[in-house]
Amino acid sequence: MSPTDRHHDPAAPAAATGDTAAGPLITADLVDLRLDATTKDAAARSLAERMVAAGRVTDLDGFLADVAAREAQMPTGLDGGIGIPHCRSAHVTEPTLAFGRSADGIDFGAADGPADLIFLIAAPSGADDAHLGILSALARDLMRQEFTAALRAESDPARAAALVRGEAPDTAGTDPAPAAPDTRPTEPGQAPTAAPGADADTADTAETADAAETADTADAAADPAAAAADGPAADGPAPERPLRLIAVTSCPTGIAHTYMAAESLQQAAEAAGHEITVETQGSAGFTPLDPAVVAAADAVILAHDVEVREKHRFAGKPVVDVGVKAAINRPAELVEEARRKAERGEVTAAAPAGAAAPMDAGSASGDHIGVRLRTWLMSGVSYMVPFVAAGGLLIALAFAIGGYEITDAPSVIDQFTWTSTESWAALMFQVGGTAFDFLIPVLAGYIAYGMADRPGLVPGFVGGAIAVTIEAGFLGGLIGGLLAGGVVMAIQRVRVPDVLRGIMPVVVIPLLSTAVVGTLMYVVIGQPIAAAQEGMTDWLSGLSGANAVLLGVLLGLMMCFDLGGPVNKVAYAFAIGGIAASSPSQASLEIMATVMAAGMVPPLGMALATVVRKRLFTPSERENGKAAWVLGASFITEGAIPFAAADPLRVIPASMAGGAVTGALTMSFGSTLRAPHGGIFVVPLIGSPFLYLVAIVAGTVVTAGLTVVLKGLRPVPGTAPGTAAAAEPAKAPAGV
Repeated sequence: MSPTDRHHDPAAPAAATGDTAAGPLITADLVDLRLDATTKDAAARSLAERMVAAGRVTDLDGFLADVAAREAQMPTGLDGGIGIPHCRSAHVTEPTLAFGRSADGIDFGAADGPADLIFLIAAPSGADDAHLGILSALARDLMRQEFTAALRAESDPARAAALVRGEAPDTAGTDPAPAAPDTRPTEPGQAPTAAPGADADTADTAETADAAETADTADAAADPAAAAADGPAADGPAPERPLRLIAVTSCPTGIAHTYMAAESLQQAAEAAGHEITVETQGSAGFTPLDPAVVAAADAVILAHDVEVREKHRFAGKPVVDVGVKAAINRPAELVEEARRKAERGEVTAAAPAGAAAPMDAGSASGDHIGVRLRTWLMSGVSYMVPFVAAGGLLIALAFAIGGYEITDAPSVIDQFTWTSTESWAALMFQVGGTAFDFLIPVLAGYIAYGMADRPGLVPGFVGGAIAVTIEAGFLGGLIGGLLAGGVVMAIQRVRVPDVLRGIMPVVVIPLLSTAVVGTLMYVVIGQPIAAAQEGMTDWLSGLSGANAVLLGVLLGLMMCFDLGGPVNKVAYAFAIGGIAASSPSQASLEIMATVMAAGMVPPLGMALATVVRKRLFTPSERENGKAAWVLGASFITEGAIPFAAADPLRVIPASMAGGAVTGALTMSFGSTLRAPHGGIFVVPLIGSPFLYLVAIVAGTVVTAGLTVVLKGLRPVPGTAPGTAAAAEPAKAPAGV
């Protein structure tokens, strides 16, 4: 199998980064063995300039903005001194890889320190197969020490490029010895694959053996130790009974970490004498494990940072549930833990499967309770938002058609006239109100779902519904969801007899958790929470003057801090909780108005800045500016994310300043809003609409002006090579 052949198999574990249909993926011109950059942005720019010179990238700054946006999602540093910045971009003409080697190391966010091997990977927009093929193959190669050692020792760019392509470079006259062949088995039924730099005859011999013998015989001849892992029938000195393991790996982008974790687990399992089959749930989809393989498995390893799809398949199995980096950093420990759980017959809880799965348990921040708490809360809020949009806009339409007195209309069940606008307004109001009734139960239910998967849904929804009944409000929903998730997780840790495992998820856990949560919410913590909610509401209702303005400043800062991320959503959910009441107070309506006004400012400010000083922005940013007008006017704060991803240290502070100004002015003007969404399209429903628009315009001007000033303090992007590298993302913005 040639490197080019392997390139078309995204799951190929050997070097699959060979030529593409358009040309070589990497050439000597795309290799810099003396990379002198000191930051990851400067490194990306230096390598990207080589791609521009090679005709692979058409817009340097536009491409770097796409790289920075990808970096903002998750750091691309890997343990072992490796950085793999990568992206899909409209500015890339064909799949391309550039390689740089740094003497001093560059920080790419890896836990073990700077990276000295940097791979910049570029693929055209929509080229999922090419992008995944490059990344998955490179990620698997990087797990092999002989590959990275050869790259660190190589002194010739052409030979380094050949190593990365998976070819055997011409070693005549060179100092470094060729890397030893990698004779480990790849997938079941495949012959061992030669490592980059191995002698070509070695690879040919392995392929010949594969053709001449059965897969098992070829594997055994190539690596007796690996053959011992093929099953109980194999002869070997394994001290423990060989197990049949299955694993699932996935990461937020579904590319590098996903495949590195898979490779790491495969190597560790084989070294321990066990069978393992890994399902990689990448960004291009996944091929589910054979049901027969799942049924025969002794234990499951889930290494993931996002939801594991179709996780119900693993019910009743011993499960090791960790973040994806844990599988990369300590795979042998995970295999051993799976063995111990299988021997004890222990069934562990499935991983959280809400809008976001558990944070990386293998990284420094993965065990931080604050990070996990934020993830659980965002899970609940993300499921609640569609109910807010549907119910809130229906209520807004009802007010627009029938006026505010529509709240006193009789039920449409008893009185509805098809030709009456008042009846239609009443219908919209009552349907919207019904949708609003689900807000707190959905919030609580999906917080619990994010913590404990499906078993958390029933006690979570019940806890949220009780919060509504006892008038504990938004705060009660938050606590009820966390309580439900915690109770379910505690029950799941209890060991039960095999005969009860089948009914645990559908009978025992829902029964016990709902009883516990219901009891606690009704007779223990519910009333104190309701009192706290009432006190907070009364305090907000009493705010006036300077206090109200300060609250407006705080809400404005929160809405613009992460442009649709967790902090933004906390402020938004706080405002929604106020207007979702049957009779919202004046203060609650003012808070809703303030939150929406401030959330419109970042995209509008960026749009205005691209018009005022075009030369400070790249062509792609100017195009984004045109769309930002509409997004900002529609209250879609995420419209500013492309700008923040490319230059967060200027864009985010400018956005926060504008949001604070708008928040302060909106509260001081006393503008009110009954609709939770809609932007300028619900202006007829806004109290003091003219002053409300003045506040938005003022914040937009502040954001645009400050952005222009801050960007003007540095050289204009694209004026000369090596200047104005995109600023390092301060955080990862999150969208709805």
